[in-house]
Amino acid sequence: MLTIRNLGLQDYETSWQAMQCFTQERNAETPDEIWIVEHPPVYTLGLSGKREHLLNTGNIPVINSDRGGQVTYHGPGQVVIYTLLDLKRLNLGVRQLVTLLEQAMINTLADHGISADSKADAPGVYVNDKKIGSIGLRIKKNCSYHGLSLNNDMDLGPFDHINTCGYSDLKVTQLSDLGVTISTAQLANSVIQAITTAL
Repeated sequence: MLTIRNLGLQDYETSWQAMQCFTQERNAETPDEIWIVEHPPVYTLGLSGKREHLLNTGNIPVINSDRGGQVTYHGPGQVVIYTLLDLKRLNLGVRQLVTLLEQAMINTLADHGISADSKADAPGVYVNDKKIGSIGLRIKKNCSYHGLSLNNDMDLGPFDHINTCGYSDLKVTQLSDLGVTISTAQLANSVIQAITTAL
């Protein structure tokens, strides 16, 4: 049983607290949920995030998050999908879930004629070595929260003010720069379809 919620534009901290509450209160019978959101401009630092990777954040808020990974940026025009899954029930390991989410983005991009791949040493999805999709997860009580983000049609400028994912020379890209025009909602639906098929 999987519930999909389209939550629209949501403040990052509100979404994060809601995910924590959901995970805290769920039990073995609770159906899994997938949340689709977009966030107003925000930088988030993962558990292994180092503040020296924040170069010049200006007036964009920085939030210390409890997801895995380093620093990233979220903003309008980016698909954010949060996967609230009972991994034990699904018989999935964390690495398997990361691979499943990467593959869902790769398959979605392939449907739009974009060839993308993942890297063993740096989670996420890349097109010609530029990052287009990120993954950050937290596992508690064998359940996952947080999820993935995929750049569709957004202002990529704020990525210039951080060492994205902890890499000083990592460039980012998005579908609109690769000649694909699609609404963020449509793109989210494609990724969700790929995830649910894989699950």
